[in-house]
Amino acid sequence: MASKSQSAERKARIEQMRRAEQARERRNRIITITISAVVVAALVSFGAFVLNKESDKKEQEQAAAKAPIKDEKSWDAKKLSRNHVTEAVKYPMKPPVGGDHNQVWMNCDGDVYKDAIPEVNAVHSLEHGAVWVTYNDKASDADVKTLGSKVEKTPYSLMSPVKDQSGAIMLSAWGKQVSVDSASDPRVDQFLTKHVQGPGTPEPGAACTGGMGAQ
Repeated sequence: MASKSQSAERKARIEQMRRAEQARERRNRIITITISAVVVAALVSFGAFVLNKESDKKEQEQAAAKAPIKDEKSWDAKKLSRNHVTEAVKYPMKPPVGGDHNQVWMNCDGDVYKDAIPEVNAVHSLEHGAVWVTYNDKASDADVKTLGSKVEKTPYSLMSPVKDQSGAIMLSAWGKQVSVDSASDPRVDQFLTKHVQGPGTPEPGAACTGGMGAQ
């Protein structure tokens, strides 16, 4: 009788352990499923957040591209001559925003030139849709550094000093120009957004590399 009782107790313990193991496995599955669901939900939410943020950024850029820029000067882009010449050109504005130019463009794939560059080559870059950022001695070293970093990150842009320009910092595109006093002026980003490969570009998509670089 004792042997049968002990055998029954062992079977009962084994059954109890088996049920406990099954219960533990169910709990683990529930926990795993719950965690997975939480992770998936978090990823979906994050993805939606990123998409919304990108959408908002695009909307802001589109709005900036349409908004007028305070004190921006304009010339009729279609009336600016586009002949290729080999001699120097006397432009009616400084820096020039269009007109006859050399057949070789200045490289403008975020190129920052420490020295003055030929106007006739820079104008060709504008024809390709580049924005030319220029500065004189009135601009602070900090502003020049900030602008240089910004230009380096912006395809279809170039930067160089122009000592005899009227403003401390000036941004020029084909037929467009604005003057600002500091790199923090919001019109800097607005001008770049609006006029890099902007609607007034005579030759959108034309090369900004393979031209003339720093000497």
